[in-house]
Amino acid sequence: MKDLLLIAAFAFAGATCAGLLGALALRAVRRRSVAVSLAVVAAVAVTAMLAGTLAVAQAMFLSPHDLKVVTLVVAMAAVVSLATALLLGRWVVARSRDLALAARDFGDGGSFAAPLAPATAELSHLSRELAATSAKLAASRERERALESSRRELVAWISHDLRTPLAGLRAMSEALEDGVVADPTRYHRQIRTEVDRLNSMVGDLFELSRIHAGALALTTSRMSVYDLIGDALSGADPLAREHGVRLVGEPVAAVPVEVDGKEMTRVLANLLVNAIRHTPADGTVAVAAERSADGVVVSVTDCCGGIPDEDLPRVFDTGWRGSEARTPPAGAGLGLAIVRGIVEAHAGRADVRNVPGGCRFEIVLPTADAAA
Repeated sequence: MKDLLLIAAFAFAGATCAGLLGALALRAVRRRSVAVSLAVVAAVAVTAMLAGTLAVAQAMFLSPHDLKVVTLVVAMAAVVSLATALLLGRWVVARSRDLALAARDFGDGGSFAAPLAPATAELSHLSRELAATSAKLAASRERERALESSRRELVAWISHDLRTPLAGLRAMSEALEDGVVADPTRYHRQIRTEVDRLNSMVGDLFELSRIHAGALALTTSRMSVYDLIGDALSGADPLAREHGVRLVGEPVAAVPVEVDGKEMTRVLANLLVNAIRHTPADGTVAVAAERSADGVVVSVTDCCGGIPDEDLPRVFDTGWRGSEARTPPAGAGLGLAIVRGIVEAHAGRADVRNVPGGCRFEIVLPTADAAA
C-alpha cells in the first residue's frame, strides 16, 4: 500500500509539472487559433502522462524494459492525440470562419443566414442568436423606413395644409387693406376660422412632439369610464348635429380607471371627431365600454364603409390620412397618432378593425386596481 501511495505521489508531481508548463503555454497562445490551443491541450495530456511515468521510473519503481514499453505507448498515444486535436481544431476553425463570413454579411446591412455545415453546440447556439438578432434588426430597419416615410408624408401634407389657408389669409387681408370688400364682416369671420384651424394644427404638432420626446407628463386620478364617455359625447354632439350623424351611447360599464382626465378626453374627442367626419349623413357613431381580461375596452364604431386591409396597419401612423382628399378639413393626419401616443403613455393600447358597414376603434386601458 505504501508503494502505491509513493507511485501516486511521484506520478502526480510529474504530471503537475507538465500541467503548469501547459498552463503557461496556453496563456502564451491564448490569442492564437483554437486549433493551436487544442494541440497544446493534447500535448499537455500526453506530456503529463510521460512526466509521471519518468518520475516513477526515476524512483526505481519501473525496470528499464518497462520504461521503454510505457514510453513507446505514450509516444503512440501522443501521435494519435495530436493528430486528433489538429483535425478537430481545423474543423472548428473552418466552422468559425463560415460563421464569421455570415456575420460579416449581416453587419453590412443584409440578413443573417446560418452556415449549412454542421457545427458544435456552442457555434449552433451562436448562429441561432445571430439569426434572432438579424430578424430584430430587420424589423427595426423596416420600422425606421416606415417612420421616415411617415415623416416625409407629414412634412408634405403639413406644407400643403399650411400653404392653402395662409394664401387665403393673405388674399383676404390684401382685399381688406385695399378696401374692395363689400362685406368685411364675412372676411373677418373667415379669417378667424382659418386662424383657429392653423392654431389647432400647431397644437396637434406640439402635442405629438411631446409624445415622441417622452415629455408627456400625466396627472392621473381615479375616475369612471362612464363619466369620461359622457363628457366626450357631450362635446362631440354639436359636430354630430352639424354633419347629420347620430351619436349612440351603448351600454357603458362604470369601471374606475386611473388616467389623466384631460388627455383621455382628448383621446375620445379625437376618435369621435374622426368617426363623425367619415360617417355619411344619417349614419351612426356608437360608443361603448366594457370590462375585459386586459382591462377596460372603450370602442368607437362608425359607418365609414371600412378601411382597406392594406391600410389598417398604418392608421395610427403619424401623418397618415389614407388615399383620399388632402384638403385641410380632412385634418393633418395627427389625431390618431396622438391617440395612440396618449393611450400607450397610460400603459394601454389602441387598435382598429373593420366591422360590417364601417370600422371600430378600440382603446384598452388598465383598470384602477391594475394600474395601482
